[in-house]
Amino acid sequence: MRRGRPGTRPRETATRALASVGTGDRAERPETADGTEPERVRAPAEREASRLWHITLCVSGAEAPLKEVRRGLEQLDHDHPFLLTSRYANDHAEIRYWEEARDLHDAAAVALRLWGEHRATAKLPPWEIVGLEVIDRETYHQRIAEGYGPPPAAPVGVHPY
Repeated sequence: MRRGRPGTRPRETATRALASVGTGDRAERPETADGTEPERVRAPAEREASRLWHITLCVSGAEAPLKEVRRGLEQLDHDHPFLLTSRYANDHAEIRYWEEARDLHDAAAVALRLWGEHRATAKLPPWEIVGLEVIDRETYHQRIAEGYGPPPAAPVGVHPY
């Protein structure tokens, strides 16, 4: 006696039939038990594209030696290659950079993790995040064109206030 699932043919006589993939027409889509169409999974090309977001992250805390703050920000600049500019004093700093993300929520989440995740490796001061601005590329350029908002990040690098 041969073991197997009911209705299956023995291995040596089994053949595989190829099934065609529908074109996406409504008539070819299966329906769920309640008669509605199942939610369609988007193809990779249809998924929301990433966008560029301009991030300004402000941190502050107890005073630290300026040399240590500068060295830490330079290391952060090395570790996170998309930093545009950093300004610092002995008790606060501002970091500006571009982040690529699907939406504002993703960009903000990454920005809020930046300081904490690099604190140990870059030997950054134990400061807390006190400000965060996330704006899309179009808004950034509109602000610059209208003469308000932060000036373009030049010179690039780490600079004292």
